[in-house]
Amino acid sequence: MTSKESKPQVLIFATNIISDPGICSAGLMHLSYPAQTTIIKVPCSSMIRPEWILIAIESGFDGVFIAADGTDCPYLSDCTDRTAKHVREAQELLSNRGIEPDRVRMAAICSVCGEAFSRLMNDFYSRLMKLGPIKVSYRGE
Repeated sequence: MTSKESKPQVLIFATNIISDPGICSAGLMHLSYPAQTTIIKVPCSSMIRPEWILIAIESGFDGVFIAADGTDCPYLSDCTDRTAKHVREAQELLSNRGIEPDRVRMAAICSVCGEAFSRLMNDFYSRLMKLGPIKVSYRGE
């Protein structure tokens, strides 16, 4: 999706109770992170399936960021481990299709982690800029 004129598009999966308020706090503190983001809220990051990440990339997103609850997850004590497993599976799916696995990143974002989220997103976005456009055909083209 990226070119010399365009900027990477990032899909963010955020959790309703913990990470989304952290992302909102970044805005409330007037912290900057790239505007080329789309946020999908989910109850728990462990419910994100590797296939969803693949679909996002094949549909035109340049990267997927999972803002997980970490140890604060109200639903599962092993949420972080489950989410990390799904991220590894998604990275493997991408790699098998010749797409850089670095296009997927996961980090725990708590409800007061606005500064951390801003920093992580800026770092991830810089990484996507360095990777450049995805060099495979998207589904439907």
